[in-house]
Amino acid sequence: MSAAREYGLDEDFEWPRPPHGGWTADDLDRLPNLPPHTELIDGSLVFVSPQTRFHLRTIRLLEYALLSQVPDAYDVDREFSVKLDRRNRPEPDLLVYRADADTGPGQTWHHSDSVILAVEVVSDDSEERDRDVKPRKYAAAGIPFFWRVEQNQGLPVVYTYELDPSTNTYSGTGIHHDRLKVSAPFPITIDLTAINRRPPVGPPPELP
Repeated sequence: MSAAREYGLDEDFEWPRPPHGGWTADDLDRLPNLPPHTELIDGSLVFVSPQTRFHLRTIRLLEYALLSQVPDAYDVDREFSVKLDRRNRPEPDLLVYRADADTGPGQTWHHSDSVILAVEVVSDDSEERDRDVKPRKYAAAGIPFFWRVEQNQGLPVVYTYELDPSTNTYSGTGIHHDRLKVSAPFPITIDLTAINRRPPVGPPPELP
């Protein structure tokens, strides 16, 4: 059986073949039929597995909390790629960036210079990338803060890091169980036990 048929694809399907030197960050906007959330790491395409319920709900919890507490000078995006350099364009689960870096509805990536916080929720297929590869690359690109989120008995545990500009590496600033409270990059408090609660939803706006 061919590999294409094994994955439910047409026999004529051809997997993307990297050019000499690998793919570039700009290629992600030009390659046809890439799976959603494809990342570029060291010039290679990285495909992700379907996310778990823990992964989905953790992202939702953190996204609502960040959006409700972020200062006006910043904004929050989920699962949006960041161009670190020519050969690296990962997609953090969440990121906080300068609001003035928003270039409009057609934008497909943020430059690392505009990102102040990258968040990765660790999955079984992304452990090495989220614990080692990505934080090293985020730090080398100068992103000031990084959060890594792990699962412990169904609840998120958040490991927080801050960039040491003298070495361009991250230093750990805390391990947060049940409740995350930090003062940088801005004051924020998150009840991590609320992962399975529905976020508050206000009444629909009144029509004129």
